[in-house]
Amino acid sequence: MLRLSTKCQYGVRAMFEIAKGYNSGPVTIKEISEKQDVSVAYLEQILNQLRKAGIIKSVKGPGGGYILDKEPGSISIGAILRELEGPVAITSCLDPKEGCIRVEGCVTHLLWKSLGEKIEAFLDNMTLQDLINGSESRGEQLITITRKGKRIRK
Repeated sequence: MLRLSTKCQYGVRAMFEIAKGYNSGPVTIKEISEKQDVSVAYLEQILNQLRKAGIIKSVKGPGGGYILDKEPGSISIGAILRELEGPVAITSCLDPKEGCIRVEGCVTHLLWKSLGEKIEAFLDNMTLQDLINGSESRGEQLITITRKGKRIRK
């Protein structure tokens, strides 16, 4: 089963909340935590990594929080995921850290490489603005399921 890490999932969800506040000012970590049901401690780690990468900025003091470094349409989901986890490598043979000694004779290497490239292209073409537009165009309110299984409309 191909899965994204929770770090990536939470990172994109946090960035979505920050992107929604793009024209409204900084979004606090507490707001993100409450809306996305992610612990503040875990968000601090994720947001610090994204801040160091220059994707977001932190604003200190009263009314502070996090803001995007660029407009939501300029930040791809692929850039966020690569910053949090590195390049897409759907198999160990595509992972630059691991590699594979069978690459030259492997019948499936090109298949996995092509699939990985398509996934990366999709993620690089999907932006935070696309996520915002998608949530608005469906006319739906986002629903968060808490750890206790309760549904909360946001």
